[in-house]
Amino acid sequence: MAAFSSASDADGVLARAAAGVLRSPKATVAAVACVLLLVTAVVGPSLVPQDPYDLNVLDIMDAKLPPGGEGMDGTVFRLGTDGQGRDMLSAMVYGLRTSLFVGVLAGVVALVVGTVLGLVAAFAGGRIDSVIMRIVDLMLGLPTLLVALMLLALLGQGVWKVVLALVLVQWAMFARAVRGAALVEKNKDYVEAARMLGFSRPRILFGHLLPNCLSPLIVIGTLQVANAISAEATLSFLGIGLPITQPSLGLLIANGYTVLLSGQYWISVYPGLLLLLVVFSINIVGDRLREVLNPRLAERS
Repeated sequence: MAAFSSASDADGVLARAAAGVLRSPKATVAAVACVLLLVTAVVGPSLVPQDPYDLNVLDIMDAKLPPGGEGMDGTVFRLGTDGQGRDMLSAMVYGLRTSLFVGVLAGVVALVVGTVLGLVAAFAGGRIDSVIMRIVDLMLGLPTLLVALMLLALLGQGVWKVVLALVLVQWAMFARAVRGAALVEKNKDYVEAARMLGFSRPRILFGHLLPNCLSPLIVIGTLQVANAISAEATLSFLGIGLPITQPSLGLLIANGYTVLLSGQYWISVYPGLLLLLVVFSINIVGDRLREVLNPRLAERS
């Protein structure tokens, strides 16, 4: 009965979140934009005109062509080319894939790590809870971007190193949110019933407590994915995130920054607009989820 109740509560939270997004026209448009961007990132590289990071297909004579410009072989570049002769449309699709991969992966891993530590802290209490929460307080008291910069200065450039740095600066927020929700739930009847039935601690934590802590996780997870995408773009723009041989929206913006004022705006502006669309859409969905899943905000809305 307790397990069934927990599963039902989890299904109810997910259903309420989906229904709340669909009831808001603005959030619905943002959610559709998120889906389209994700589909573009997955299948887009197989549909664009070129692999912008394959040196065999690039021609330096096609460098810095304006939007609609025609290349030496007659190819029309709808969004122009950059300083290396890369098709901007192709480069943006490849960069979108990398940025979404880093953001989503970092957000998911940070969610898992923070959730496990938050549940353990709430359920164990005592010294374990104190140690975990002191580490959480320390991490939340430090500037996120500065810590990520320091970590990457030690680790070096690379996709997996950026993901690791972002996980290390994001997990604490999930841990604190889950611990707070779990402290409210752990003394309720269904948890006591699970204990009396002799269920193991992992089963109680992940089968009963976790489904009832989903509301803050969904909201924070959504917003943290947007934060991770922005942080990766910032780190790559500063030259400490991804190497120049890998696509990234932050790197694309950095490539055209030096020529932005000389009239070749498209090299930086178009990737910047795409990055803005990604982060803006995810944040709108996250804000709507916060309104729906937070009881006080739900009553006001």
